[in-house]
Amino acid sequence: MQYGFDRMTMTEAGPNASSFTIVLPTYNEVQNIRGMVEELLRLYPGINVLVVDDNSIDGTVESVKDLIARHPSVQLMVRDPKDRGLTASLMDGIVNASTEYFIAMDADFQHPPASVGDVMRELSAGHIMVVGTRNNIRALSATRRLASWGANFLARSFLFTHRKCRPSDLMSGFFGGDTAVWRGVILTNGKKFERQGFKILFDLMKFSPSGTMAAEVHYDFGERSGGESKLDSRVIISLLRQCGYPGRFVAALIGPLSRRPARRSKDQEVVATVRP
Repeated sequence: MQYGFDRMTMTEAGPNASSFTIVLPTYNEVQNIRGMVEELLRLYPGINVLVVDDNSIDGTVESVKDLIARHPSVQLMVRDPKDRGLTASLMDGIVNASTEYFIAMDADFQHPPASVGDVMRELSAGHIMVVGTRNNIRALSATRRLASWGANFLARSFLFTHRKCRPSDLMSGFFGGDTAVWRGVILTNGKKFERQGFKILFDLMKFSPSGTMAAEVHYDFGERSGGESKLDSRVIISLLRQCGYPGRFVAALIGPLSRRPARRSKDQEVVATVRP
């Protein structure tokens, strides 16, 4: 069975922006969040923005509250500090999106706001999943490029053996979908997701409805506008845990070898001090 291709949410000028919620997971993104939200609202009048904050300590929440006072289409969700994680944040954001479609993206401008329109058009044409595929990943270090390639190969191989949809860039954090479909997937299978993980798209594809097909749009992956990347070798370990019993076994073997402390910003050191 093939899903989606029977609905249109279009106006004469293009997709109806009010049918979309942009889900922005944040953790210490005060340098980026205001600029990102204002750019989205400028490019797509009427669009909804849901910021899902993972207990930032740098003023991100206060910045978003200021935006809410001026823009009624902006909403804020501050998550349970005992349940932190990028995947968990996106799960909450998708489940709580109030529009027909959602689009998940980062707040640091590595996912360009100008490319959101391409995702909107594909969703409005009837696709239930649209994945942003990076034209290049030169913004990543050589080590992270290699890790990204290996992780993507591992994830695609797992989905191939389980006869599931395999977007070409499963490591992408820029994607959109039919809210009702993917809310149902999360509510039904969410306990099996790697909530403290970083690659929710892989989990969504693992539990996607039979016959699911994904459209892809291409974009240039940019450098962070501000702040520091929070990802390290934990991404690979987390991805391995998403790959069933064999993956969890390998993760258990190599996990202790990857636990060297990562370099932290001063804010991250404070977090380590005040949180368990």
